[in-house]
Amino acid sequence: MTRRTFKELERVYGFDEVAIVPGDVTINPDMTSTALNIGSLTFEIPIMASAMDGAVSPEFACKMDSYGGLGVLNGEGIYGRYEDPESVLQEIINMPQDKVTRYLQEVYSAPLQENLIADCVQRIKEQNATCAISFTPQNTKTLAAIAVEAGADMIFVQSTVTTARHVSRSYRGLIFEDLIKNLDVPIVVGNCVSYNVAYELMETGIDAILVGVGPGAACTTREVVGVGVPQVSATLECAAARQDYFDKTGKYVSIITDGGFRTGGDVCKALASGADGVMLGTPFAQCDEAPGKGFNWGMANPHPELPRGTRVSVGTKGPLKQVLYGPTTMTNGTQNFVGALKVAMGMCGSYTIKDFHSVDMVVAPSIKTEGKFFQMMN
Repeated sequence: MTRRTFKELERVYGFDEVAIVPGDVTINPDMTSTALNIGSLTFEIPIMASAMDGAVSPEFACKMDSYGGLGVLNGEGIYGRYEDPESVLQEIINMPQDKVTRYLQEVYSAPLQENLIADCVQRIKEQNATCAISFTPQNTKTLAAIAVEAGADMIFVQSTVTTARHVSRSYRGLIFEDLIKNLDVPIVVGNCVSYNVAYELMETGIDAILVGVGPGAACTTREVVGVGVPQVSATLECAAARQDYFDKTGKYVSIITDGGFRTGGDVCKALASGADGVMLGTPFAQCDEAPGKGFNWGMANPHPELPRGTRVSVGTKGPLKQVLYGPTTMTNGTQNFVGALKVAMGMCGSYTIKDFHSVDMVVAPSIKTEGKFFQMMN
């Protein structure tokens, strides 16, 4: 009897398993451009701070803007629920680990207040900063319009897994085409990890896609439900969809790799894999200015039935400017992300991020260990 193969498993790769191949020509890092375009908006650097309450407050979003990046505010977080979010933050930070998830469930069950959401947007706009605010699909239809009316420049629609087609017995799902018609701002949707879903989402008319399911330091989706794809392979899949969609329609939909980053090398590998930008959570939660004061927690941590996140103690590594631009005395790649990107682009002869998409990459399981015996002893 011929043995049947039930499933063929594809080999997929994360940041620690691949390396970037240097180019045939090198250029000075100061000749590179790291600009990111999403819809009508342009950012000096392709780096975003994730919509996590431990990482981004209205004030932190303004700081990110001043350094050329983007801080995305969680529109359904504590800033949209409480008149005094600082006291709630302090309770979260001080809560014992064995009680914090239950406490977060209580905190995030408080009703959303539309006036507080509008107030957050206005606080960011008063500093002449670009305002991006994130909502879950079930609340986007109602809350996105309020945010845009208050001055928001960009709307993120985020859930653990997002598709263009959603089946439900209880409600009519969010129709992205309708959202785009009603809101005259760029729309970013996530998260996904596959070619087909990315392509179908692009067909709805959105401006950018978030890539990644479960890679974040504070996310436990992969442990709880077993779903996810390592970030290099997920980015390659979605970037292929972007290229095919652009060839067919002439519209370029930006790819944002979301989560799983620890070092500047990880950022470089995501962009070399086809991302136009990256979204980081914990590296920014480690900044002196972060609202979590050295703690971060997953966006799905407060889920009332099946939490898929945890509060993690990440410590602080220095001010935001140093994390983005240095100078740094640290040798592990956790500061000066922009400098690392410019150096990598220079080594590969890439003037722009789109040029960087064309660099060669190799599967390199020993890239982290080859010749590093004495480092690993420390």
